[in-house]
Amino acid sequence: MRPCSLDELIAADHDVRTLWAVAERLDVAAFHAPLKARGERPGRAATDPRLLVALWLWAATRGEGSARRVARLCETDDTYRWLCGGVGVNHHTLSDFRVGHAAALDDLFTSVLAMMMDRGLVSVRRISQDGMRVRASAGRSSFRRRETLDRHLAAAREQVRLLKRQADDPDNDDRTARERAARERAARERDERVAAAIARLPALEAAKARHNGKPSKQPPRASTTDAQASVMKMPDGGFAPAYNVQLAQDTGSRAIVGVDVTDRGTDYEQSEPMRAQVQARFGGGGGGGGGGGGGGVEEHLVDGGFVKLEAIGRAEASGVKVYAPPKATKARPDPYTRHAKDTDATAAWRARMGTEDAKAIYKLRAATAETVNADLRTYRGLGRLLVRGLAKVRSVALWSALAYNVMHFGAALAG
Repeated sequence: MRPCSLDELIAADHDVRTLWAVAERLDVAAFHAPLKARGERPGRAATDPRLLVALWLWAATRGEGSARRVARLCETDDTYRWLCGGVGVNHHTLSDFRVGHAAALDDLFTSVLAMMMDRGLVSVRRISQDGMRVRASAGRSSFRRRETLDRHLAAAREQVRLLKRQADDPDNDDRTARERAARERAARERDERVAAAIARLPALEAAKARHNGKPSKQPPRASTTDAQASVMKMPDGGFAPAYNVQLAQDTGSRAIVGVDVTDRGTDYEQSEPMRAQVQARFGGGGGGGGGGGGGGVEEHLVDGGFVKLEAIGRAEASGVKVYAPPKATKARPDPYTRHAKDTDATAAWRARMGTEDAKAIYKLRAATAETVNADLRTYRGLGRLLVRGLAKVRSVALWSALAYNVMHFGAALAG
């Protein structure tokens, strides 16, 4: 052992110092709300939310997604120890904080974008969008049909009943109270997961009918591990339980300006909700106008999976130019000429996409969206999810997007 100053172990230009400088400027008041006293209810002591925000941002920049591992790193890694400054944190606190403040986290993402826009770092005049399928925390074998789920639910409820009876008669069970409580909690959670899977079946059945236009011969199946996960086609060509993380980027700066998560494996209906979200974050209106210093969305770049004529028509009518590749078919080999189902707006979109200028602009989509997706998947912890449910997955996606923006624009934000 040798005496040393922890502060001296972290270089003056280290990324963790930049991140902390940004964290000191963030408005984290919304994270304090659950800690305050209300009426006759007292407040409670808690770890400073600013520290927890900084820890999860730093963890996301390092690709760490496990609360247990982050808690260990706070004891062994100099960068995490420097952030903590002697404050102890446990994995329960970290885990609850990461997914327990969805609204505050969303507001924090918007406030960071406002800081970037105020410094002229980002604009939303032209945005690109892409969907990224991220492996869910569930196995394919956990997907069951209704008959099997009904049997599992009956068995789970019988297990809960038996454990309650054993708790009332401790002579029949030599386990400790803590062990009995853990077994009862596990049985209740199993019951809840199976019930959630059964509750999701009608929605899955409706989605199948809506997508194919006719009843499917294959009955819907839901996961008993994560009821909101869906089996999707993955980038490697295989199929696995996943979530579809939707990301929008400013093509000029490659900053992430919109984040959402859906349980549907298709991008077909995702362009309008994302554009509305970006407009709302930047105070913009519907189309080319827009408020805020960065202006509104004027051009929206998406791939062929997003092409929906009705959505394109509404976007063009509101003043937003859509750049997406029209699809050629055997009946209509020239995708750039007007089709029978086209309105004036969609016909204008087709004609524009046939020009060299439009093709050059559309190339920016892949150059922006694909590199951002690769960054988040490789370096920001979105390679595989360790949480379950849409709400929690969206929180994790927001942390990753926040970490991406802070690390790529941290020097300017901290200055």
